Order: sequence, then structure tokens, then C-alpha cells
Amino acid sequence: MDDSILREIENISKDMIESIIEIVKIDSVKTDDSIDAPFGEGIKKSLEKTLLLADSLGFETKNIDNYIGYARYGHSEDYVCAIGHLDVVQVGAGWKHPPFSGYSEDGVIYSRGILDNKGPILSCLFALYALKRLNIKLKHEVRIIFGCDEESGFEDLRYYLTKEKPPIMGFTPDCKYPVVYAERGRAVIEIEGRKDNIYDFFNFVNEFILNAKSNGERFNIDVTDKEFGTLEVRNYKLFYNENPSIQFSVSYPATITKDEIVSKIKESVQNFKVQCIKNFNPVKFEKECFLVNTLKETYERVTGNDGTPVTTTGGTYAKLMPNIVPFGPSFPGQKGIGHQPNEWMNIDDIITNAKIYALSLYHLAKGE
Repeated sequence: MDDSILREIENISKDMIESIIEIVKIDSVKTDDSIDAPFGEGIKKSLEKTLLLADSLGFETKNIDNYIGYARYGHSEDYVCAIGHLDVVQVGAGWKHPPFSGYSEDGVIYSRGILDNKGPILSCLFALYALKRLNIKLKHEVRIIFGCDEESGFEDLRYYLTKEKPPIMGFTPDCKYPVVYAERGRAVIEIEGRKDNIYDFFNFVNEFILNAKSNGERFNIDVTDKEFGTLEVRNYKLFYNENPSIQFSVSYPATITKDEIVSKIKESVQNFKVQCIKNFNPVKFEKECFLVNTLKETYERVTGNDGTPVTTTGGTYAKLMPNIVPFGPSFPGQKGIGHQPNEWMNIDDIITNAKIYALSLYHLAKGE
């Protein structure tokens, strides 16, 4: 059956690429909400167009109040899923071509969202379409879930989980290969100074942020784990409301907790207010569990590459959706593409992703 599925992806690849290009042409940066567009009109349009596409492929679809939607194949008490997102980050400067043009050249598509994450989640939709065209019967229902607020806070997924039960297993195509069995925790820390002593705050920023290593050693939180690697401090943002403040993310291994991080930072900067404004704990699966091992094997089957499971410093829907792991779409060596100008994805890689995801959904859902 695997060979038939792989051939079917080739058969539908032209339609898949054309459909992806149409969806990435939609500007789906988050904007002000309205009554029926919780994340803005652009994201709503992207969700509606995607669900219309799924309808045209013969899937049953559901739009959950424009927060999130999904296409389903089969019906059962439980389900397997792939979950990605249609919202994208701000465009920024430095584009060689209009960022929502779906421009392609020499086998590469350039567009905001082509990699992060419209291309990959739509390749999952067409992966499931290949199974449907082959009339494959599965034990478990399969859903392709289209999120709308991954880049801004996961309110879409929180809403979904108030309306629907979580999957028994699945993946999010919003990270890297091979399969990721563990994600670091992520805490967003805010340190606030005082406007009547702004020079002390500037000196703190210079010493602890601008001229410090990213491992958190100035805050005495520089820990390293053999599986997760070294803690990282990054994503700095300066603010000035009533007082000057700085926010940053701490990407931390499972060997330290959020409370320990906050406590140590408070000890290091006693003259300023320190608080954690957001946190997601680390996520970890056993390397040999059925989910991780299945994705390892499908990746190796399609690519011929070593599929040994890895960890990530990133943060995905796996932080909030139970029973899923990050899986693709970026191959080893492909870094610094998402969130950057001229975001790109090779057409051949999109097709390869669809093959990996088709085999993965099949083997996860067939119930053997």
C-alpha cells in the first residue's frame, strides 16, 4: 500500500502546488477582530478559502466560529490529526518580490507563509486526499486542522479544545525533521524599571542583555541538558509605557522549572520588577513510543535519511494540544527561513512532505 500512496501523491502534486499558491496569496497577518473574525478579516478569508478547497476535494469540513477549522476523513470515537496554521507573521522589509504573490522561480515558491505554515498544512490536506482517492479504509478518523492564531498566542487552539476533544495522536508540520520527541519549555519574562531612574535600567540592559551571552549566565540560569541542550535567552522587546521595560523569552530544558527561572532572575536584578507573563512547560515523549517510532519510520522510508528523533528549541501547537509531536517540514540544513523576508520552500520538498505525511497518517490511523 505504501507504494500506491507515494504514486498517488505524484499524481495529485500539480493540483496541490496550484492550490497552495492560491492560499499563500491571501494576506493572513493578524489584524483587529470583528464580530465574526476573531483574528481579522485576512485570516478569516484564508480559513474560508482553505475549507472551500477541502470541500472541493470531497471532505467533510467544520468551521468553528472562524477560530479554527478542520477537514475530516472517516468517523470514529477518536481521531488522528495533523494540525498547522494559516495565520502568518508580519511581512517586514527586504522582499525581492511581493510577499503575497505566490511567486515561483527555478522550482522554489517565495511567499509569506509558504513554509510557516500554509504550504506544510496544505500538503497534509493533499496527503489525506491521496488516501481518500485510493479509498483506503482506516480504523481511526483523520482530521487536518487549520489553526488561525498560532503566531499570536494559541487562542484558536484553546477555543478548539472547549468544543472538541483532543486527538489520540498526531503531529504538527511546523518545525523540522526528523520527528521531534521533545520541546523545550518557553517562558516570557518581563523586567520593568522606573522612569525616575532610567539610566540604571539602561545600564542593566547593556550589561545583562546587549553585552551578555544568550545562555542566561548573567541571571544564573545557564543550565545544560544532554537531551535538550543549553538554555537560551532571546526575542528581546523594549517597551515604554508608564515605565521602561524589556521582555524576552527563555527557552529552557526540563532540568529547570519556570519558578526556578523567575526566582534566580529576581535574585540577579533586585532593583527591578520581574514577572513571568506567559509560560509553556517542556513537552517530552518516549523515543520508542508508537507515535514517534511510526513517524521516524515514514521519514526514513521516503527520504532514506537517518530518522533518529531529536529535540527542538522552538515552540509549536504541541505545547497545548495533547498527544502530538512536531514533525517537519524543514529538512536538515534548512534554517532561518520562516519569519524572514523571501520566505521560501522548494516545490520538490513540498511534494516530499506530502509523501511523508501521507504515509504517516495512514500508518497512524490504520489501527494495526
